[in-house]
Amino acid sequence: MFYYIVLIKSLTQSNTDIMEYKVVPFVASINPRTGTSDQVAEQLETLINQGASGGWNYVRLESVTTYVHAENGCFNNKPGYTTARQMVVFSRP
Repeated sequence: MFYYIVLIKSLTQSNTDIMEYKVVPFVASINPRTGTSDQVAEQLETLINQGASGGWNYVRLESVTTYVHAENGCFNNKPGYTTARQMVVFSRP
């Protein structure tokens, strides 16, 4: 899943540049016993290269804090909580 965001920046009243952004969730997956930070870096590098092959420029890795609402049910009440998600931001003109 990814999201597109379009930013319009006016240079003059008659000329407009449009910058398009794509935001992709990034969750590395490694073995808890044998996984290394190199494996995480390789997964991020693969994602960046996939974006680049589609004409996207890597901008940054962004941490987005999200509040997950509580679940209230007959047998299962879960309190709300805050979590962070990592998003890779790409752009192209």
